Amino acid sequence: YVIASPVGPYYRTGFAPVSLYADRENKRAWPGGVGGFKVGGNYGPTIEPARAAMEKGYNQVLWMWGDDDEVTECGAMNLFFVMDSEGGEKELWTAPLTRGDILPGVTRDSILALAREKWGDITVREEFPNMKQVRKAADEGRLKEAFGAGTAAVVAPIDRIFYDGKDIAIPATGEITQRIWDELNGIYYGNEEGPEGWSVKV
Repeated sequence: YVIASPVGPYYRTGFAPVSLYADRENKRAWPGGVGGFKVGGNYGPTIEPARAAMEKGYNQVLWMWGDDDEVTECGAMNLFFVMDSEGGEKELWTAPLTRGDILPGVTRDSILALAREKWGDITVREEFPNMKQVRKAADEGRLKEAFGAGTAAVVAPIDRIFYDGKDIAIPATGEITQRIWDELNGIYYGNEEGPEGWSVKV
C-alpha cells in the first residue's frame, strides 16, 4: 500500500539561504565509525551543537575534521562548494566517501551525476576542502556558491559561514544551486528529462 502525506520544506526558510556555524569543538563522525550510514547514533549527538549554533544566530552546524579543518557535512546534509580554481576553471567540490565518515546520499549522487553526465561545463572534485581554502577563495572572489543537499531539503543555499571569529559571506542563491533545484524538482515531477533509468512510468 502507499501512504501519501503533505509535507513542508525541511527548513522554515524554504529555499531561502541558510547560515552555518563552523564547529571546532564537536565532531559529527570519526573515520572508521558509522558516519557513512543512516543510523540514529549519527543524529542524537548533533542536537545540542545545533541548538547552540541556533542560539548564536545560525541555522545549522558545519562539521569539520582534523587539524586543517577539513569540511565534511553541514547539519544532516552533504555540503557542496562552487569555486573557481586559481586557473579560472569552475569547480564543484564535495567531500569524498573514501574515509567512511560521509553519507553517500542519493541527492549527493544525483547532483554529481548531473554535473558529470548531463552538464559537462563544471569540473567535479570529490576532495576534502578545508576552511582555509574556502576562506582564501572567498577573499579572492573565487568562492561563488555553497549549498547543502539531502533528501528532505533537496538543496539549501548557504549565504554565510562563521569560521575562526568572523563570517565568510557567500553569494546566494547562485546559478548552480538554482539549476540543481530546478532540474531535480523537474525530474521528480516528470517535467524534466533525467539521465537514463532515473524515472520509470508505473
